[in-house]
Amino acid sequence: MRSWVQVSAVTSALDALFEGRSATLTVPEVAEILGMTKPGVYKWLKDGVIPGYKVGATWFILRDELKATLQAGSNARPVLREDGQEKRPSD
Repeated sequence: MRSWVQVSAVTSALDALFEGRSATLTVPEVAEILGMTKPGVYKWLKDGVIPGYKVGATWFILRDELKATLQAGSNARPVLREDGQEKRPSD
């Protein structure tokens, strides 16, 4: 079980990581933030590991969605409901 102190520390670290960043991030910016290569970020976007939106050939990543994904540790396998659909936190 996570304690408040652990959650608070993670939130503070993420706040610091994203401080001063615009609300919309590019692939090179995400690669820099996460210490990854651009091809790695594109793969994660394509595979749905991190959230993003593709308009034409360009990917956009919303800072707050990426931050929430990292905070939630959403790289864990999704929990499925009885009907086989992914269980959302609101379920």
